[in-house]
Amino acid sequence: MSEDVEREAMEYDVVVVGAGPAGLAAAIRLKQLAEAAGSEITVAVLEKGSEVGAHILSGAVIDPKALNELIPDWKAKGAPLETPVTKDRFLILGPAGEIALPMFAMPPFMHNHGNYIASLGNVCRWLATEAEAMGVEIYPGMAVSDLVWNEDGSVKGVVAGVFGIGKDGEKKPDYQPGLELHAKYTFIGEGVRGSLAKMLQAKFNLTAGKSPQKFGLGIKELWQIPDAQFQPGLAVHTLGWPLDDKTGGGSFMYHFGENYVAIGLVVHLNYKNPWLSPFDEFQRFKQHPSVRPYLEGGKRIAYGARAITEGGYQSVPKLTFPGGALIGCSAGFVNVPRIKGSHNAMKTGMLAAEQAFKAIAAGRASDELVEYEQAYKGSWVARELKLVRNAKPFLSKFGTVLGMAFAGFDMWCTTLLGGFSFFGTLKHEKTDAASTGLAKDYQPIVYPKPDGVVSFDKLSSVFLSSTNHEEDQPAHLKLKDPTVPIAVNLPKYGEPARLYCPAGVYEVLYDEAGQNPRFQINAQNCVHCKTCDIKDPSQNINWTTPEGGGGPNYPNM
Repeated sequence: MSEDVEREAMEYDVVVVGAGPAGLAAAIRLKQLAEAAGSEITVAVLEKGSEVGAHILSGAVIDPKALNELIPDWKAKGAPLETPVTKDRFLILGPAGEIALPMFAMPPFMHNHGNYIASLGNVCRWLATEAEAMGVEIYPGMAVSDLVWNEDGSVKGVVAGVFGIGKDGEKKPDYQPGLELHAKYTFIGEGVRGSLAKMLQAKFNLTAGKSPQKFGLGIKELWQIPDAQFQPGLAVHTLGWPLDDKTGGGSFMYHFGENYVAIGLVVHLNYKNPWLSPFDEFQRFKQHPSVRPYLEGGKRIAYGARAITEGGYQSVPKLTFPGGALIGCSAGFVNVPRIKGSHNAMKTGMLAAEQAFKAIAAGRASDELVEYEQAYKGSWVARELKLVRNAKPFLSKFGTVLGMAFAGFDMWCTTLLGGFSFFGTLKHEKTDAASTGLAKDYQPIVYPKPDGVVSFDKLSSVFLSSTNHEEDQPAHLKLKDPTVPIAVNLPKYGEPARLYCPAGVYEVLYDEAGQNPRFQINAQNCVHCKTCDIKDPSQNINWTTPEGGGGPNYPNM
């Protein structure tokens, strides 16, 4: 809850937390509706990154469905979706070879015809210029650290822009208490596993009756490659090696723009082996004979990592609370088989905007936008997620090969039978943290050393993310109990934080005799992927927002 500090307050009709696809689409839609009605509406968007797009990371093959609705003339306006998908490939990889799956065997929605390869960060930068031209106020570098409450318990707004508190908790000479931004409705669009969304889900019990949310970790690099290897519009997805059959995940490789290749690996975070390192699996993946030839002679120019919501239809929480709504990945609308979510995020932002505008026009404020929940349930977002609702549970239960066969059969059934599945709606059984196995039950994995040509170490990778944090500030990675990493996680799980973190944030260090282990947190390295908050088997790590402007600064990601 907000501490007792005097702050200036600014009043808006709607405050949006997060300048991602959902937040920016919501802001634009609000302004469109006001213009059509000949009225005024005040909208503020708060972004913790140093600029809009700085913290946005996605593959990305983008379905323009929502953008077509929001800004029908986006092509004429120069939206950066310049590379249409021209060739779709889906491969199963073994250690040294590949099997290509025929695209005709997959349901129509799995095809990428009509979609575009792009940088989602650059799309958000473009959306921000459109929003500002309409009068939306966008404040980058303004981390939202807390909520503000009305006397009746509804959300009144947020606290943003607190700066100048030292590691010791004392105020520094440049201390700024931040601002309170009050709103009739507050939209939470802070992305996957956001700290405010966690707070609201707990306070208002928004996940009651829902399956646990599931997550993946996406690790991505951006390369620029020679003309000979470049195939503009090529989209390749793989399953299989280097992950074993019981470890879910897959890769993507997209050719777009000026000889760019976006390449990455998604590892489902319900993996059991605590010795597994998603980062090192990705580096190993790039050595595959079906992959390495695309990269040789090229230059790696960017790196990043981000958690992805994977629970789908049965894990979407209640979307509304008194005074606001969850939009985009704060709720989780990713279509896992399609590896797409930005179109669904945008559409949910638009749906929330439409219902908030109606409510404000009717003189309402700070109540529950139940109409938004109803609009979502009747939307193409819900219909799309319902078609693929059993894919992730099948993969979790049966592994990659058998699970994919069941998922394919079920998706064809739901497609042909209007959403009906012979299996009903399968549930997710437990959280990703609870899925972690004991160290004694698995063999440690020895990963090959990086060659510096197509595979690299964590620190050189983090350098390419341009990550930076003000060092003299309270740690934003908070341990509920500082003794747990060494006393519990190390003997029981091998302390997997040092392995699942894709940025080298967590280390177990020993003295010269190899004794007396201690847990070290290198918060400066944090790329804000949120994996630690999700996967820590003891649920002892709480990711909170650092000072605004900190974290990665992704170019073209």
